[in-house]
Amino acid sequence: MTKYAIGLVTIDSKEVAKKIALRLVEEKLAACVNIINGINSIYRWKGNIEESEELLLIIKTRKNLIEDVIVAVKKLHTYTTPEIIFFSIDNGDENYLNWIGQNTLFTSNITKDKQENQE
Repeated sequence: MTKYAIGLVTIDSKEVAKKIALRLVEEKLAACVNIINGINSIYRWKGNIEESEELLLIIKTRKNLIEDVIVAVKKLHTYTTPEIIFFSIDNGDENYLNWIGQNTLFTSNITKDKQENQE
């Protein structure tokens, strides 16, 4: 089973995108976050078809950190219902995957908190 995942998050502000990316990397919840400008999104929201210019965050992390990443993103994100989705990395360059592992936390803070609360 793969240990790593790619997350996708869309957002409307470059400033907030950078805050999210920095927080994730500083806290070792992600090894790398790419910020891609110029995403044109067309979507249904509250019964209407909307169109927005957005940025896309591509997050490289461990699968066991996904919950922590979601919590961190939601704290800074401006949307009511932000897009935060993850895909397993099934294949990739072994050196790159090892690099992700070396630059992220080994265990989830949420898992640690749950364990401490149960004791």
